[in-house]
Amino acid sequence: MKSQKAKVKSQNYRAKVKNKIERVSEDGNFNYPSKAGPRVDLRERAYKFSVDIVRFVSENNKERIFNPIFDQLLRSATSVGANLVEARASSSRREFVKFYEISLKSANETKYWLRLIKDALTVQEKRVNDLMNEAVELSNIIASCIISLKKKREF
Repeated sequence: MKSQKAKVKSQNYRAKVKNKIERVSEDGNFNYPSKAGPRVDLRERAYKFSVDIVRFVSENNKERIFNPIFDQLLRSATSVGANLVEARASSSRREFVKFYEISLKSANETKYWLRLIKDALTVQEKRVNDLMNEAVELSNIIASCIISLKKKREF
């Protein structure tokens, strides 16, 4: 059982983190304005991106020779959202930032695989461009979060 001092310290830490991260809603979710207007939960947006990637891979991965490329795309794209979700369960601010950094790396890797698929394979170019645009937006949002978190150095 936590001591009273530990409880207060934990509450103070949560309050500081919540106040310092400008884009946190009342329920603790990160919300970002989409270009269309309304605010969207970043984790939900990353999840939808993962679903789109899974569908894209299942529609296009017909030839066995391309399996490694599509496997890498699938791994990196689904890792973006998984690490954002994992960040929420982190035990420290430092760990939280680390999960966001891993998510950013995965988003950047996803952009590489999408570009390779677009340039090397015969696929629907518009579909790949849409996925690439979403990967770019996700990586920009995540990078912005990391910058904001690192500016307020308390970890």
